[in-house]
Formats: sequence, C-alpha cells, structure tokens
Amino acid sequence: MSRDTTPPRAGTGTPAIEVRGLTKRYVQRGGVVKQAVDGLDLTVERGEIFAVLGPNGAGKTTTVEILEGFRKRDGGEIQVLGEDPALAGRAWRSRIGVVLQDSRDQAELTVRELVHHFATFYPAPRDPEEVIAAVGLLEKASTRARQLSGGQRRRLDVALGIMGDPELLFLDEPTTGFDPQARRSFWDLVLALREGGTTILLTTHYLDEAAHLADRAAVVRDGKVVALGAPADLGGPGALRPVVRWVSDGVARAERTDHPTALVTSLAATLAGPDGEVPGLRVLQPSLEDVYLELIGAAPVAPSGSPSGSAPSAAAPPGAPHDAPTSAVLSAPVAEEASR
Repeated sequence: MSRDTTPPRAGTGTPAIEVRGLTKRYVQRGGVVKQAVDGLDLTVERGEIFAVLGPNGAGKTTTVEILEGFRKRDGGEIQVLGEDPALAGRAWRSRIGVVLQDSRDQAELTVRELVHHFATFYPAPRDPEEVIAAVGLLEKASTRARQLSGGQRRRLDVALGIMGDPELLFLDEPTTGFDPQARRSFWDLVLALREGGTTILLTTHYLDEAAHLADRAAVVRDGKVVALGAPADLGGPGALRPVVRWVSDGVARAERTDHPTALVTSLAATLAGPDGEVPGLRVLQPSLEDVYLELIGAAPVAPSGSPSGSAPSAAAPPGAPHDAPTSAVLSAPVAEEASR
C-alpha cells in the first residue's frame, strides 16, 4: 500500500535531511590528503526540491553518496528520514530512491521487464504499469533499454528509482546531455513527483534547472556550503545589482550600484575623453549564472572602488585562494579509486 501522497508542507516537522559538520577526506597517490567535504551543514525540509550546485570536485557527489549510505564519513552528524545512513537497515533503504548519474546495466531487458523486476526488491512497491505510465514510457514498454534515447533512459532510471514509492529521491545530474526539449519534459516529471509528496535532492550543473525546479539551493565550494536560499536569492540581496565597469589610469575597475545612471554620469564628468566616452565603460546586469560563478570563485566582481579582479570574491570562504580552480579532472570518489 502506498503512503499518503499529500505533500507535507516544507519547513514543518522533522527535516528529511539534516547534516551538521560533515567531513570526508581521501588519501591520494603520494600520501596527499584530499579534503572532499569540510564541515558541511545542510538541511532539506520534507516536501521540497532541494538543489546542490557546485563545480566538479566541490564535494557534491561525495556528500550525496554519504547521505545515501553508500560511502562512510570521517566526521559529522547526519539524519536522513530520521536515521543515520551509516547504521540504517533495509527498512530505511526502502524509503529512499536513488537515480545515479549514469546507469547502463541490464540493457538487454525491456522497460517492462526491468520495472517489474525492480518491483520485487521492495516490500510495498508501486504498481509497475502505473510507474511506466507516470514516467511517460508506455509506448516504449516493450523496447529494450539499450534502444532507448538518452532522455528515455533517464526516465527509465527514474521509474526504477521511484518503484519503492520513496519518501526521498536522490537525482544526480539527471539531465546531463539532454537536448532542450528532453530537459523540459524531464522537469515536468520531477515537479509531478514533488506534487505527489516526494522530497527530492537534486545535484546539477545547470543554473536554469535549479531556478526552474528547486525551492531552495545550496552552492558548494571546496567541501563547504558558501550560499544557501531560493535560487533567485543566492549571493544575498545585492548579488543581482548592476555592475558598472570602466578603465581609469589604465586600470580596469568595477562597482556594484543601485544607481548605475548616477555613477555613469559622475564618471562621464570626470573621466570622459575628447570623444566624450568613458574608457571601457560597460553597465552589466548580473544573471543567476554570473552570481553562481562569483560564488565558486570563477568570476569575481571587484568591490566598490577597487580595480576589477584585484580582491578576492566576497563570497569566498575565509582562507580560500582567489585563484582556486573551479573544476577538477577527478572528482573525489574517482580520485580515491585512482589512488589505489
């Protein structure tokens, strides 16, 4: 029998996920220690879609694998659906669903065969035919998994992930490689799952995906949460203020301002050349992507009156190098495997 599908109100009752001071490190070749997660705090309320954003190597995948109970932590306290994943048993695992970033096993089975097979893993599964219909694969029910398109395969992955009627669903980079139409169609499926009462933790590189789906989002950098809130509010109330850029005495400068016209007028009065133009003058309206890039240290905007790029981003965690790389060839889990 399925649980009550009335969505709980976010922010009430016990959180679906609560993390305090999570740490995880790996020893790489040569004895080099990689601090993948460094004192991370996180709370996901029941009934919400929560997005985790960050560059490769930021600690997203490691964190999610710990929450799923697939990887051990070094420190910190975790409660997922009221239990510690490191100690939880099969009953707890039947309450969560996991959709990995890429899964290609059992490719010779048909959609119907796979979904019916996975139903046998759970004590109270959803009706397999209803699940196939819910993810939009009725017309492909007799098609082998290897013959599905990328978008259809991800829908099948979701079908397998929700077969046990989970209270909490983990989606790891679910639309990587999708064309725009397939992504939009998949978003509708995710929103329908939330409306059915499922709490969803989503990792993604796509800012528009987080903005469209998530009630709240966390930006992770160097194993820490550096920003948290509704996607449109990331970076704080001033993050989307216009930025005026210009060149003075050969030095590029930038300033955030609520009054760009007044600043431009002032610059024109003092810096305009014989042609009446201010050198290098540009007025930019930051997008959500600009804010995200600044938060992860990829595109800092100089504070008021400072040369552009002369100071670390205000969003950078204390002690973080200004030129810290924003991506890595190996994520932490892969790095661990490579070190063996």
